[in-house]
Amino acid sequence: MTASAIDSASARRDVLARRVRRLVAATITYNVVEAVVAVTAGTVASSTALVAFGLDSIIEVASAAAVAWQFSARDHESIERRERRALHIIAISFFALAVYVTVDAVRTLAGAGHAEHSTAGLVLAALSLVIMPTLSYAQRRAGRELGSVTAVADSKQTLLCTYLSAVLLVGLGLNLLLGWYWADPIAALVIAVVAVKEGREAWRGENCCASVPRPGTEAATSSECDTCGPGCGCCS
Repeated sequence: MTASAIDSASARRDVLARRVRRLVAATITYNVVEAVVAVTAGTVASSTALVAFGLDSIIEVASAAAVAWQFSARDHESIERRERRALHIIAISFFALAVYVTVDAVRTLAGAGHAEHSTAGLVLAALSLVIMPTLSYAQRRAGRELGSVTAVADSKQTLLCTYLSAVLLVGLGLNLLLGWYWADPIAALVIAVVAVKEGREAWRGENCCASVPRPGTEAATSSECDTCGPGCGCCS
């Protein structure tokens, strides 16, 4: 590569890294609010699904914080060295959520208590259906171009929040309209299953090729992307 091409690639990576940091900050801010509202409303309504949704928001904050820590490094070599550790933090957070939600949902189905109606939960789920896909798409796009598997993994966790919002909305809605109290813990179990799936993919997605060339190297080709490790989402 020529010197100008190397400089251009390095500048582009700097722009993408800054974009990821801004998106992570926005994700953390929203999820802190989401977690407080969901856990509080879920506790008041004895809603396993709503509490689980709030806990997922807390884990999303931890995940985004791990990515923020990774991208707080000012040189790309340090960012890449931190990637595996940050990726494992994201994966472990998924597994922890799945364990907690499963135990609590099973207890509820066994008769530990029934969820009450929660207007705050319904409004929160509806808002998240609009906000989270936008944040996820923007971060995933930047992460793929940058070639950062952690940024992509975190964007997938943000997207998971969208799916969980839909599941939560259905569960709370069925409980409200039809009195199906069991819809709430069932929705929570769906959340747990999806969390395990995403956790496994995050844990395995350690060998992703970079779409943006590093200074002094050629850009990754489509054939190189075909050799990405299992669970890698950067090249897809």
